[in-house]
Amino acid sequence: MTTDEIVQKMAAQGLRITDQRKTLAGLFADSPGYMSPKDVYEYMGRIYSGLSFDTVYRNLRVMEELGVLEQVVFEEGVRFKLHCREHDHHHHLICLQCGKTYPITHCPMDQTVVPDNFQVVKHKFEVFGYCKDCRQDGDGDDH
Repeated sequence: MTTDEIVQKMAAQGLRITDQRKTLAGLFADSPGYMSPKDVYEYMGRIYSGLSFDTVYRNLRVMEELGVLEQVVFEEGVRFKLHCREHDHHHHLICLQCGKTYPITHCPMDQTVVPDNFQVVKHKFEVFGYCKDCRQDGDGDDH
């Protein structure tokens, strides 16, 4: 998704398009992996002095609700990345070092037996590990 496509999606939902939101859209359009709210805040703070963490986090949540961003909970906290456009419902293999993601082409819920008295309304499935490039760093002894 390009910066313009992200901005258009926000505008279509009635959001006011500010310079800050354009910059935020550009950051995610140019970033292949996940970013923590703190990383985003530090990046935005270098451009917009006086910007609050709450404002940045609120915009991340709004962009997630619009389907522009995806959120994953890592051990150290939540991270966001641009929503994968090529797959509607999907899950990821996520590299713990570089943050690169690989789509899982089938849904594990398809093979999960759910009791009749339980209605599933949403689910997440992520697998964490190390990609080929990161696994080779340090000859694989670190991982």
